[in-house]
Amino acid sequence: MLPDYVTTPLLYLQDSLFHPPDDVQSNVTMALRWFHIIAGIVWIGHLYFFNLVNVNLMKSLDGATKGKVIPQLMPRALWWFRWGAVVTVLVGLTYFAMYILPPDARNAGANSWLILLVWLLIVIAAFVLMFFILRTVDKGWIVGVLIGVVASVMAVAVTAWLNSSLTTFASSRTLSIGIGGGLGTIMLFNVWGIIWPNQKRIIAWTANNAEKGTAVPAASARLARVAFLASRANTWLSVPMLFFMAASGTHYPLLGR
Repeated sequence: MLPDYVTTPLLYLQDSLFHPPDDVQSNVTMALRWFHIIAGIVWIGHLYFFNLVNVNLMKSLDGATKGKVIPQLMPRALWWFRWGAVVTVLVGLTYFAMYILPPDARNAGANSWLILLVWLLIVIAAFVLMFFILRTVDKGWIVGVLIGVVASVMAVAVTAWLNSSLTTFASSRTLSIGIGGGLGTIMLFNVWGIIWPNQKRIIAWTANNAEKGTAVPAASARLARVAFLASRANTWLSVPMLFFMAASGTHYPLLGR
């Protein structure tokens, strides 16, 4: 047991400074937000590292140095990158599906799970279009324009769907997260559908070349280009994604009510 002269100040500080909520929902939502933010920092931090630092660094290295650096650096960085994306999106979707969308759906007398399903189908359709663009178009500025058009159409479609389903009860928070979360989900699909599969093969070929002298296949250049464009697209998409996530709070009611 601690003496009174120790416990009394501690109890005073606890009673006067700390008043955490004692209901389950408040603590669960706080935990979800916290994990979502931490994982997002890991994911987007690595995304910006790849695009702002690593791309130019790799251009300055010769083949022998790349053979040493890539097999050591990229698997570690891409592990945190891709799993940070998974945790960010899954935790965010859980928060959206359990605590953001349901109140608006209940007020509108709508089925929140049906709304969420159609929302996801809109997002998947946008990703399919972006996937086709990234795999078939090589000019960076054209890719940027087309990705921007698809993202804008997705945002309009998501807003129209949520407004029509939730009628006058679509809150700014729901609409903002609907758009920002949609962009983040597309970014996750880009990570696992394009960037990681391409980089995994490039890393293996580079390691074999450094260790065994095996020639790097000619397809490596095309895979690297597509992975680069997908990563650059994610960097572009992260800007409006982060804006709408930040706007989802009550301090900036951008959309709806």
